[in-house]
Amino acid sequence: MTKNNSKTAVRRGTRCAAVWSKVLCTTAVMIAATGISNGQTDKVRDSIRVKQLETVVVSDSRVSNKTPLTTTTINREQLYEAQGNISIPYMLETLPSVVASGENGTVGATYIRIRGVDASRINVNINGITLNDPESQSVFWYNIPNFGGMAQSMQIQRGLGASTGGSPAFGAAINMQTLNAKSSPYGTADFGYGSWNTRQFGLAVGTGIMKSGLSADFAYSSLTSNGFLRGGNTEQQSFFGCLSWYGERTLVKFVTIIGAPKVGITWDGASAEELDADPTYNPSGMYHVDGNTMFYGNETDNYLQQHYQLNVSHLIKDRWSLKGTIDYTRGDGYYEQYKEDKKFSKYGISRSGRSDFIIRKEMYNNGITGVAVLNYNGKKLNLSFGDNMLYFDGYHYGNVLWCRDTGAHIDTPFEWYRYRGTKIDNSIFAKANYNFSDNFNVYADMQLRVIDYTLKGLDDDIYDMDFNEDYIFFNPKAGVNYRINDNQRTYFVAGISHREPTRSDIKDAIANNDTVKAEAMLDFELGYQLVHKRGAFNVNAYAMLYKDQLTPNGDLSSSGYALMENVDKSYRIGIELEGGYKFTDWFRMDANLTLSQNKAIDYTFADFTDGDANPNLITKTTDLALSPDIVGAVIATFSPVKNSKLQLIGKYVGKQYADNTSRDCYAIDPYFLLNIRASYTWHLNSSNEIEAQLLVNNVLDHQYRLSAWVGDWIDDYTTPGTDYYYHSRGFLQQPGINFMGRVIYRF
Repeated sequence: MTKNNSKTAVRRGTRCAAVWSKVLCTTAVMIAATGISNGQTDKVRDSIRVKQLETVVVSDSRVSNKTPLTTTTINREQLYEAQGNISIPYMLETLPSVVASGENGTVGATYIRIRGVDASRINVNINGITLNDPESQSVFWYNIPNFGGMAQSMQIQRGLGASTGGSPAFGAAINMQTLNAKSSPYGTADFGYGSWNTRQFGLAVGTGIMKSGLSADFAYSSLTSNGFLRGGNTEQQSFFGCLSWYGERTLVKFVTIIGAPKVGITWDGASAEELDADPTYNPSGMYHVDGNTMFYGNETDNYLQQHYQLNVSHLIKDRWSLKGTIDYTRGDGYYEQYKEDKKFSKYGISRSGRSDFIIRKEMYNNGITGVAVLNYNGKKLNLSFGDNMLYFDGYHYGNVLWCRDTGAHIDTPFEWYRYRGTKIDNSIFAKANYNFSDNFNVYADMQLRVIDYTLKGLDDDIYDMDFNEDYIFFNPKAGVNYRINDNQRTYFVAGISHREPTRSDIKDAIANNDTVKAEAMLDFELGYQLVHKRGAFNVNAYAMLYKDQLTPNGDLSSSGYALMENVDKSYRIGIELEGGYKFTDWFRMDANLTLSQNKAIDYTFADFTDGDANPNLITKTTDLALSPDIVGAVIATFSPVKNSKLQLIGKYVGKQYADNTSRDCYAIDPYFLLNIRASYTWHLNSSNEIEAQLLVNNVLDHQYRLSAWVGDWIDDYTTPGTDYYYHSRGFLQQPGINFMGRVIYRF
């Protein structure tokens, strides 16, 4: 074991050294480039023109309030305020219909659901480039730790979302924009400390737009934590660099984003009895020697993700603009586990019997994306034409690093499986917004998406992967927007989206000699907005009707993925209420509430009492998994003293179920969390200030658990040849009261 651990350390050290040498080289190139010109501009550049150029960067994914979509936009100041939450899901937790969760508190693996829809069905993009992994279609937020420190703004579009590249939104889209250049040099240093010995450091600096039109912006972040759970240690680093050139009509940006996390594996969950005895219990890595319980020290998930973007935006004429982007994304990672008492045949070894193993499942992939978008902004007509082309090539393979049974004479490490996935994804879209009058406009959005996906090779369960499928999807949307007066508007939009299954969906179907279908959704959205100088109110009604929706069946794969199943017919129907009002200069209230019904129609499942030998098949309308009927948040903001802010934040998530059967044995209890956020800013001079922040989560110390997995367990040990059925489940214990304190120096 010592020998193989040293190999692991050498490989990881080499990999980290290579990536950070790239970071240093990138930084050096950018600094050298900015040295072409020094000093401040004598005159601030035309801010309107700069804003126009920046807008083109995200024009294919962002929408205005004339577009009949349900949106929330978060600016830079709000992102700074929410950074104490560390991860994006918890930063967005107070938005309508959002449920955030984590395996290990707020550090490590965290997840987001919007309207009950998981991250693999939420289109996430950075500067218009899709962030979702092309195979899993998920976003692993810890791969880009502390993205809030490098983001300029975010726009969340609930429902269909505007057409862009990658898989379409099946419940929401999250559009993120990286830092824009400022007119003058700036810097921010961020220091944080919190529960579980969590230590955070961030640094962001920029040159401002110089006389030559060049600017450089950099951000670095690191986070280490022992984690809430045993073995949940987290080490995360991220780097952001942007070299920009602002011309009279042209903006050129080269963006680098690198994330390097190492997190303990925490997805296994634990039984209620184990968590009653120790709320921080985590069985990952557990094994036994001579009757003694031990834990493997390198039960970790490691990943290195690199994004390189070259973006060119050009204002052809006052009304025409062109955007072109090339993105290269490289992923390289592995997770390592101790496997106790496994059959040799599990790892392709021609030998009877069982032993303990240390395995490593590895992957590396390359993705190249090209985007071209042509925009026209007229007095009555706005047009956008775009083409987004992705080529993805990914390898998955596994190595046995060690075997306890030395008599097996296994030469380790050895590779027991390898397969390759390739994906070509081309999205062509056209969007139009026509103003019939100052108060009335119509919107149309059409996307044609063509995908070629192939899987070839030997899977980790020792079966051949032989999959090749072509998908052609047409995703149209249309809507109307009516401005009642300067303060009010109403809108309606309807559209259709289609989506292909993920790699894990396909793998699971092949393993079970089954097929998995693509999904389709018909969405209707009807909304009303009121904006007042002291507040705002929004109401939105939606109906998302699905055919063959892929929803969690409650179980997990060996890699921690939620196993999915096609549900023939299902729907998500609800109403979202959102409002805020500033009562005085020092007191404001904001709140939102989502009331919904999320149902699988005529769903068939087996039901039984523990110990039954004959389960009954039942067909009825049930609740969709992990889809609460009530989600709400309220924020009370006090500013009793100048430069100070105190917020009381409440979040309620109603009852939900871990699978699609609506059985109470698999229910997740509702929970309410109360958080406190406080800050005070000292202005040292015109440009320097120090801000202190304190975030206390779960002030009421509410003890609650989320579901890790559930399953119907079959036992034939009592009477061989006779099956007995039992309910089984694992939980993810959530932490009680915890805190994060931060000091931010801006200069």
